[in-house]
Amino acid sequence: MLVFTKKNLVFLSQPKTGTTAFTDGLGAHASWVINDPPGLKHTSLFRYQRFFLPLLQKTLGIEPETLGVIRHPEEWLGSWYRYRSRPALDGHPNSTKGLTFDQFVSAYLQGKQPKYAQVGDQAKFLSPLKDHAPITYVFQYEQQDMLHQFLSARLGLDIALPQRNVSPKAELELSNNIRKKLERKCADQYELWSASYKDN
Repeated sequence: MLVFTKKNLVFLSQPKTGTTAFTDGLGAHASWVINDPPGLKHTSLFRYQRFFLPLLQKTLGIEPETLGVIRHPEEWLGSWYRYRSRPALDGHPNSTKGLTFDQFVSAYLQGKQPKYAQVGDQAKFLSPLKDHAPITYVFQYEQQDMLHQFLSARLGLDIALPQRNVSPKAELELSNNIRKKLERKCADQYELWSASYKDN
């Protein structure tokens, strides 16, 4: 999570949406950089509003706008699947080694997910605390040019970011019946992704 108090903006770090590169590239310009542990780095909107916003309001008298990134749900799960297939996780309950993408997504859609499929929910991550404002800006992960342009204008910076946390390559074939089930059970993620920031 990056907090730019002078620019009145908080950039939330949704996992598997490329935000580590933004943290590395923009951290020197932020007032606060929450980079560790992962549970704080990846603070959701409702946790930010519950724990961090009151501090900003009390000490600085501001309520910054918020920004988040959302990835196409199938691609987002594909990134998790590839990331958890890396050799460092061999033998770990989080490892997806030996699983097909179909099996991984099917496990994600279960009511009780196995450890390797417990990766969160993009829509819930960007959902506000009750009686609080919704997130101000949501960009599709696929809209990198637009996101860069927005941040460059807002922060007054030329942005050039390195790649970080690139997942291993893997086949990402998903059967039609599992895709339809994903679209049905994760409709809120698809809706938020489709309704994200457009260049008007």
